[in-house]
Amino acid sequence: MYCHSIATSGVAGIVKIKEMPYRVVPFVDLDYYHLYNRGVEKRSIFLNDRDYQRFLQTVFYYQFSDLKFRFSRRDSPLNKNFNNHPKSVEIICYCLMPNHFHLLVRQMKDGGIHKCMQRTLNSYTKYFNTKHNRVGPLLQGAFRAVPIETDLQLMHISRYIHLNPYVSHLAEDLKTYPYSSYRGFIGMEDDFLFNKQPVIDFFKNTRDYKEFVVGHGDFARELETMKHLLMEEE
Repeated sequence: MYCHSIATSGVAGIVKIKEMPYRVVPFVDLDYYHLYNRGVEKRSIFLNDRDYQRFLQTVFYYQFSDLKFRFSRRDSPLNKNFNNHPKSVEIICYCLMPNHFHLLVRQMKDGGIHKCMQRTLNSYTKYFNTKHNRVGPLLQGAFRAVPIETDLQLMHISRYIHLNPYVSHLAEDLKTYPYSSYRGFIGMEDDFLFNKQPVIDFFKNTRDYKEFVVGHGDFARELETMKHLLMEEE
């Protein structure tokens, strides 16, 4: 599974892929974090289009800090105006894969990430279990979080997140993968679910960002292949 975190070296463009420890980090207001988790026992957590859409709507809903009601099917973000609601978390980019998810977020209010993720994952697990007639935990423990410490790391993490479908051979062309913010980043879709500016502002235009991501795809696939070979040898 292409589910690692990225640490950048001091040389621009050189990226090391490493496993991050299972830990909870303190969340600081206005800082960025890479959040991710996968299904318990590596099981799929999205089985159809409705599941993907439900997760996205839920995390979008719970990024706001003053909503009085829990999310339900009646609360589709597509049908509401949230302009007057302050955010406790700002979503920068995302990618949902069949058995795991990635979010790049910025905490806007103290405790925002913890509350947003707790409510989102509890709500989605309840929805998934009810719809698919199952019981018990859906995700592998608490979500994992990695702080983003530099602008270069912010850029590389966004690329890493968006490359997941390509590296995992789910999409040969990232433009065809519907459960990622990549299409919004390059101007193909509305980006109301997220704020791409903290990343896009580092590039002259969306075409440059597209080249930044796609140009790294084959190298990222090679790294993933090498990782699996090394694991087999062990």
